[in-house]
Amino acid sequence: MTSPVDLIEDAVWNLSPLLADTDLVHLGSGSGSGSGDEGASVGASVVALLDEAERRASALDTWRGRVASLPAADLTSLMHEVGCVVDLLGRAGSFVFLEHSTDTIDEAKGAMVALVSERSTSIGNLLRFVDLEWSIATDEHAAAMLADPALAFCARSLEVTRAAKLYLLSEAEERVLADKQVTGSAAWTRLYDEVLSAVTVDFGDGPVSYEYVFPQLISPDGAVRMAAAATFTEALAPGLRTRAYIYNTLMADKATDDRLRSYPTWVSSRNLSNQASDASVEALVAAVSNRFEIARRWYRAKAQLLGQDRLYDYDRMAPVGLVVDEQIPWATAKADVLDAFDSFSPLLAEHANGFFAGRIHAPMVPGKRGGAYCSPNVPSTPAHVFVNYTGTRNDVLTLAHELGHGVHFEMARSQGVFHHVTPLTVAETASVFGEEVTFGRMLDGVTDPAARLSLLADHVEGHIATVFRQIAMFQFETRAHTARRTTGELSVESLNSLWADVQSELFGDTVEVTEGYRTWWSYVPHFIHTPGYVYAYAFGQLLALSVYQRYLDAGPSFVPKYEEMLSLGGSVSPEELARRVDCDLTDPAFWDAGLDLVERAVAEAETAAKAYLA
Repeated sequence: MTSPVDLIEDAVWNLSPLLADTDLVHLGSGSGSGSGDEGASVGASVVALLDEAERRASALDTWRGRVASLPAADLTSLMHEVGCVVDLLGRAGSFVFLEHSTDTIDEAKGAMVALVSERSTSIGNLLRFVDLEWSIATDEHAAAMLADPALAFCARSLEVTRAAKLYLLSEAEERVLADKQVTGSAAWTRLYDEVLSAVTVDFGDGPVSYEYVFPQLISPDGAVRMAAAATFTEALAPGLRTRAYIYNTLMADKATDDRLRSYPTWVSSRNLSNQASDASVEALVAAVSNRFEIARRWYRAKAQLLGQDRLYDYDRMAPVGLVVDEQIPWATAKADVLDAFDSFSPLLAEHANGFFAGRIHAPMVPGKRGGAYCSPNVPSTPAHVFVNYTGTRNDVLTLAHELGHGVHFEMARSQGVFHHVTPLTVAETASVFGEEVTFGRMLDGVTDPAARLSLLADHVEGHIATVFRQIAMFQFETRAHTARRTTGELSVESLNSLWADVQSELFGDTVEVTEGYRTWWSYVPHFIHTPGYVYAYAFGQLLALSVYQRYLDAGPSFVPKYEEMLSLGGSVSPEELARRVDCDLTDPAFWDAGLDLVERAVAEAETAAKAYLA
């Protein structure tokens, strides 16, 4: 089997810009830290950022007791200093996180993650009084401050802080919770990452990262797919009880936090950070769940294309139509994505191209964590993209997805550290839009029935994975967290059953959930890192589809609106961001309208399937 690393030319990142004002050079194969004297220098630079952050944070104690009544000029000065501390901590945290992502086995890198986490928590505690005191300012004073132009650089952040005031504790209690998080949820999360990164599979040439399984699951050969699924299930088995215990512990830890803060539901804290009401999220979940039949329609068509009565779980991503075995070289993927972005907006393509100058890590190397992400870092430094590139068409779309995030972060850097990123509910808009534009370019000019079916099938399966599958995952989380709070620690079998139940509800009679698939919940990092996160994918996908449809309807005149939305970052509410691109998140019919677009894509794929079979 050709190593996907062989397909990649110079796609490792240089992290030294995160350590500003140093003369460090990039070391090794994408790691950035190295060993010996230079490794020590890197460590010293990280510590220097933390020391400066602590010095600045300690100096802010002179503002204690006055924040709730500060005039605009003084509050502006205070918030600029808070922003400097956030920037310093952000650069240190981003550096060690990115370092550890590419080599979770290196104990020194793990130790640096722990060091930064512990000191960042301690330093963050020095700033805790700012939010607490601001939250008790009178409504009249707060309104005056939020309306002052001098505070525009942090106004939305201050507004969101006040929205959370009902769930804040005393400063002493907040400090205790933050301190315990370092040896609590943060420690368990790191352990999970290291345990999962150690999972390997063997296809006959020796052990490799479990990520190598996923390309096998899109093999045209059913026997290969079945064997890959069995191999992955076997690889997950040895650490299954450990991962279940980690998950149980983190669910219990979250339950304690939620009880102390009086959150009404297990996901209320996530909704608050997403700037979404509990009711709106419930409406989204209900709308998607009520239309699971859209996914089932495609699975029925796919079973017919594969000559089967029904699919097995490992058949869901099986290719149909024109099956191409060759892997797509990294240089081709880069060119195709940049061309797609440029066809929509040269400005987006320019920002995307900047990532290929030492800001992407693409090869699969030993110890590298799975998945893909874009790290926004802080606006004083550029964002970085992380992928595990294996050369598939899906990998090209994943690259487009993460570069969509990256372009969003780059265009919003001018908003500053308080408004650089958006809530999760709109954070996926640019990434999904990037995928849609890239897919549209792929589909342009394809008339061969087999080739067209293949592309449309991939497109539909992307929608199903991002909308319906993510909501099913969210339902698994909801049931797991609810059960953990009502019945206590959940056994492996209980978690397996919850997972199988929600998958069966999604698939109906179209896909058989095999015994091995029941354990696959245990490799999903979102359940561990960001409980409740996954519904944001469905939110973002349906919003992005609506935005993309606006673009198709309006043509080039839409581009400036979209560019403006990206440049606003999180400086305005999600509802306002959506309005900038002619979408109304307050309309109860909005989710069904987005689902109509998914159903339209399924209908187009069904038509292509009939043409292919004819």
